[in-house]
Amino acid sequence: MLDGIHDIDWASLTHAYGSAEEVPALLRALRSPDAEERRTALDRFYSAVHHQGSVYPATAASLPFLFELAVDSATPDRASAVALLVSIGRESLDRGFEEDGTEVGYYPPMGCGQSVAFLRERGERFAELARDPDPDVRLAAIGAVGLFLDDADRAAEVLHERLAVEEGISARLRIVDTAAALALRLPEAAPPITDWLTGLAADTAQDPAIRLAALIQRFRCTPDDIGEDLVADAVDLLRATVHDLPARHIAPAHSRPEALAAPADGVPPQIVAAFADLDRHARVHAPTTALLRSFHEVLGDRVPERTAVLAEQVNSPAPGARLDAVRMSGELIRGWRGDHTQLLLLVADQLTTPDQEIAAEAATVLECCHLIAAPAREALAAHVEAHLALHGPDVWMTSDALVRRSHQEAVRALARQGDTRAVPSLLVALDADADADADAWRAIQVAGHLPRAADQLVPRLCDHLRRLDLSQQWTAMGANAIMTALTTLGGTAAVSVLTETLDAAVRHEQHGVTRSALGALRTFGSTAAGATDMIRALTTSTDAHVRPAAVAALWAVGRDLTDLTDEVMPHLLDILDDRISFPISDDVADLLGEMGPSAAAALPRLRKLLTHDYEWVRVHAAAALWAVGGEAEAPAVLDVLIQAMAQNPATANHVVTCLDRMGALAAPALPLLREQLAEPRRGGRFQDIAHDEELQRVSRRLISRLDPHALAGHG
Repeated sequence: MLDGIHDIDWASLTHAYGSAEEVPALLRALRSPDAEERRTALDRFYSAVHHQGSVYPATAASLPFLFELAVDSATPDRASAVALLVSIGRESLDRGFEEDGTEVGYYPPMGCGQSVAFLRERGERFAELARDPDPDVRLAAIGAVGLFLDDADRAAEVLHERLAVEEGISARLRIVDTAAALALRLPEAAPPITDWLTGLAADTAQDPAIRLAALIQRFRCTPDDIGEDLVADAVDLLRATVHDLPARHIAPAHSRPEALAAPADGVPPQIVAAFADLDRHARVHAPTTALLRSFHEVLGDRVPERTAVLAEQVNSPAPGARLDAVRMSGELIRGWRGDHTQLLLLVADQLTTPDQEIAAEAATVLECCHLIAAPAREALAAHVEAHLALHGPDVWMTSDALVRRSHQEAVRALARQGDTRAVPSLLVALDADADADADAWRAIQVAGHLPRAADQLVPRLCDHLRRLDLSQQWTAMGANAIMTALTTLGGTAAVSVLTETLDAAVRHEQHGVTRSALGALRTFGSTAAGATDMIRALTTSTDAHVRPAAVAALWAVGRDLTDLTDEVMPHLLDILDDRISFPISDDVADLLGEMGPSAAAALPRLRKLLTHDYEWVRVHAAAALWAVGGEAEAPAVLDVLIQAMAQNPATANHVVTCLDRMGALAAPALPLLREQLAEPRRGGRFQDIAHDEELQRVSRRLISRLDPHALAGHG
């Protein structure tokens, strides 16, 4: 077993974290009789050697040994080895390569072509594993028949045979999914597979789940054939299917982040929680979830149809199916434009379920979608109030993990809508002893959305900021979050603690915190004039992030008291000449915009930056050029903005904001704006709800100003 493993120079190969010299030990551990040792090795393999689906030279070199483990009956938990092989192969195929094995977009080659070639040579062996006595091995191997067996007739024969004899719902669903994968990979397999799926979908002797799977997979193969009846037929089958589902089915995640083992000292709680969220999102709770995800992919931009399917999913009597449906609803709302009111209300209805995990997931979705989740506000408030009545005022810190998460997520969702009914629970978190397990950071993240409670929140936030020990690097994330909240809440009481924080951050060389403190003081303008000398000293900082922030802060806190143009312009001109491009960012561009014509000395440099290689630099330079130079610069500015938005849609928010300022001169951008509004997917920076809703709002306003008739069909 594993002969030849030491013939490979693993140290010269790489994985996600560098040298792959650990791989032999991981492979040996996968055969260990100790279950925990196997689990740890498998987690590490997914984390490093197959990181987020990546395929590295070390991944490809591991395949012969993984295959030995998979086919050796003495290997404990062979199914994990088979699943790992299939995952590597699937990801290699998705990344693509030429017939000669040359990989698309990778140089030097990472191993995708080599991996697929190795696995295809063993296609028949995978067909044998699909008949293995171990049902877990069969389940893991079925997908390989569609991916690696190149004899279409033989692959179809295996799938027909397995569907006739397999009894488990997960295996039967996997077989139907594999049939579609086979048809999509091998054109000669498509006609007979499509006919088979059509027959299965119509066969009333089959389980409803299998008929539903066949219906979905058949149109996955031929999406152009989708007709008006598809969703109605699928909903009817889904309604019949859920009665056969287990109450809660949890499929094990193939990869769990290593950081979940135990929160290490010095790891910010936000990071620990983020890994916990990743682990939660990697789990599915119903055997039909993967199938329904495929259905949503098939439906694509048909948002009303997808909403109808999700409505049925969310109303499922099976808790596991309902939990997954709530999460999928959030994915649709966050990723696609449309009227999501019905779906938001259906998600809000899940707050009343006694299953606190489902309620927490619903609250999480509503928090993420808070900008458009106003219809769910009263449901959130009722959920919070019910918790307080049942569990008492300290429910935020309850030891019941499910109730705690459900309550905290609902409070956070309510707070993000600016509803002061969230305040009592936030105060519990902020008032807890420093050593208490109060998740205060969760309260801090949303406190800035509650300006009406600023008198209660600001003093507490200031206390938390003062208590942070900035000599510890891990405190930076918490400090930045508090300063963000103080910036939005305002209040002169915050200025002194922000000044103290700036001083501490400089002393401890916390450059990120320094930049955040400068940005916060900037928002307070002349109220923060007492910090002028400290800010001025930082305008010569060698840190490329700190210096522009200091220059912008100096202008903001001092401009009402004296003319600082002559002082800040040399700094700005120097930054604009810097070969490092990222300092030419919001700080510099916004400051030049505020200075307007008085910054005319920057015009030659800004014009030069319009030809910079990086589109973000061009966009910031164009916005500043317009603010400083005005109409005379309009043609060049407009050309840069339109090209940048077409090249990189992530620049759209910055682009349309500048176009809005240009008014009638932005008319040549109308076709691009109309095209952008016609997109079904969310756009803008990060393609999230906040940036997309702002992008749509500004675009509509600009279009209505330039052409009042242009918004027909874009309401």
